[in-house]
Amino acid sequence: MQCVPNGSAQMFNFFKKKKKLKILVGMSGGVDSSVAAALLVEQGHDVTGGFIKNWSDSKDLWTGECEWRGERRDALRVAARLGIPLLTFDFEKEYRQRVLDRMFAEYRQGVTPNPDVLCNEEIKFGLFFDAAIKLGFDGIATGHYARVRHDNGHHLLVAIDPAKDQSYFLHRISVDSLSKSYFPIGDLQKSEVRRMAEERALPVANKPDSQGICFVGKLDFHEFLRLRNPSTPGDIVNPEGEIIGKHDGLDGYTIGQRHGIHVSKDGRAWYVAAKDRKLNRIIIVPDREHPLMYSTSARVDNIHLLNDLPADGRIEVVVRYHSEPVPAVIARSPTTKQSWSITFDKPVWALAPGQSAVFYKGEECLGGGFLAEDKLDSGA
Repeated sequence: MQCVPNGSAQMFNFFKKKKKLKILVGMSGGVDSSVAAALLVEQGHDVTGGFIKNWSDSKDLWTGECEWRGERRDALRVAARLGIPLLTFDFEKEYRQRVLDRMFAEYRQGVTPNPDVLCNEEIKFGLFFDAAIKLGFDGIATGHYARVRHDNGHHLLVAIDPAKDQSYFLHRISVDSLSKSYFPIGDLQKSEVRRMAEERALPVANKPDSQGICFVGKLDFHEFLRLRNPSTPGDIVNPEGEIIGKHDGLDGYTIGQRHGIHVSKDGRAWYVAAKDRKLNRIIIVPDREHPLMYSTSARVDNIHLLNDLPADGRIEVVVRYHSEPVPAVIARSPTTKQSWSITFDKPVWALAPGQSAVFYKGEECLGGGFLAEDKLDSGA
């Protein structure tokens, strides 16, 4: 998976040469989406901002502490600066049902979902995209760090800034959405985006980037899970099966986790290596490089492809956000279309069931799926 600067310039020029488009820009009140909107306005497109309200700020157990009014106010200030209208889309009910409820359910099953992937699939490039098309827009744009090439099909590409690339979170959007989506800042470094915001005197130019998941509020994530998922205590064991601690539920732990295990045996740093749902126990190891932490193959379910995989099955796979892509061979399961096997060229550390395994060929994101619970093989 590589970022190619020359390809970036070609991509940006291609977008500028397109006919005038009527575009709905997802504006969150942050600097990235604000600059995305500004660039589209400068390129002569018919731009409208769209603020998505996923959460309220009533601070009850269900809604966390997302201060959406302040974010919307910032989006309005930017829209006024750019001379464009701003529409508000209230998807709070749908977000709870399609993202939050699903997230809690998957944690109860002992796997580790990714709410950002679910939100892009269901809300931003689902409901928001559908609303844009119904309102007569040619497509949508967002402040994601990714690129899309609309020639010889529609291709999702990694961003030029590898530290900010978000193609991992976009791999499950529909092909229809991809065909009418634009990412104006995908050709830019984050530092350039900040500079552009300052040069254009955008009101959010110096606004800090958002951190964490707003609906969690001030709770740590373990406490947040307990608001909806009841405690189901069980044993923590070492690889030999010796009970060395207790847990309050498999949902509160993920493969590779080091902190929050509360086991002090031998004064070592312990890592979560596996979960045994049948016996409701967690297996931990005293060494990050323990063989149980590695897998040479995996099963991936619920595959979603944006474009065809190579005929020889040779791809690169990213198993968690910002992890290094690993060369691998992917093959379709002989029994089900949505279950595929992946054989890695080298052992991969801490495969977490429920997380996304995203497929790349060079700079193109081809799609991905969810890591299944059973490992096909393990060992360094």
